[in-house]
Amino acid sequence: MAPVKWGILGAAKIGLERVIPGMLKGSNVEVAAIASRELGKAEAAAARLGIPKAYGSYEELLADPEIEAVYNPLPNNLHVAWTLRAARAGKHVLCEKPMAMDAEDARALRACPPDRLVMEAFMVRFHPQWIRAREIVRSGRLGEVRALQMLFAYNNPDPDNIRNRLETGGGALMDIGCYAMVGARTLLEADPVRVIALIDRDPVFGTDRLSSAIMDFGGGRHLTFAVSTQAARFQRFQVLGTDARLEIVVPVNAPQGEATRLLLDDGSAVDGSGAVAETIPPCDQYTLQAEAFGRAIRGEETLPWGIEDSILNMRILDALFRSEKSGRWEAP
Repeated sequence: MAPVKWGILGAAKIGLERVIPGMLKGSNVEVAAIASRELGKAEAAAARLGIPKAYGSYEELLADPEIEAVYNPLPNNLHVAWTLRAARAGKHVLCEKPMAMDAEDARALRACPPDRLVMEAFMVRFHPQWIRAREIVRSGRLGEVRALQMLFAYNNPDPDNIRNRLETGGGALMDIGCYAMVGARTLLEADPVRVIALIDRDPVFGTDRLSSAIMDFGGGRHLTFAVSTQAARFQRFQVLGTDARLEIVVPVNAPQGEATRLLLDDGSAVDGSGAVAETIPPCDQYTLQAEAFGRAIRGEETLPWGIEDSILNMRILDALFRSEKSGRWEAP
């Protein structure tokens, strides 16, 4: 079938440096246009990435009849408004995570036309390392899964960075804590029944710079994680079962076009030196995400995640923020 023609809303760094380069490698993807509120930015991005058309407003791009799908990497507080506008303009929408500012904000997306696909861009769900990890969990090779754990951090003290602005949805939970949540939901194929959080906020920015949480998935299965925007750069995801441990070495920012590794450890060496590596062949998770979305647009397959999944993600994040204030377990 003909490639899906995409338009990009905004010249966000993640789009220019990671997502669009990945999309451009897609077999069923054609990035046809990019828009910015400053035409010069759009033109520079178009020239840099070889995109044919540049627009000086988002409205112009949405009015382009050739555009079938839109990638929305705008600031978090603009996700819902522009996703809704794009869908109403007849476009399918892949929106950057988190989908909204909170669950109430996300529920507005139920007004999108039902024949338009809308999906939150958790690219990790399409990476073979996560698909393989889920296969291992399903197989029973780990025994009964007891604990999942994630540590994810970077150090960004820049007051002008959008991730440090409370009003646009900045902070560690919204930016990277959501990956721990989605990772656990993916591997357990279940949703948390209650959550509790401990949060430390930057005294100037007001955003959470360190968030730790426990999610109870029932059946004696716990996810614990700590995420920070002001700590040494690091990321790992581990699953501990009664028989073995599984580790995803680079769970989120997997190098584009490079191989990745899973570690399987039967516990024979207390220091983990007995772990056996399984290599996942080179791929680009952004390419795979765009291709899967394109196949769904063409009716070749069905996407398992849509608006209701995004609302649930926001309900879980909302519960964590409620727990910060109440000091108690909260139910999503």
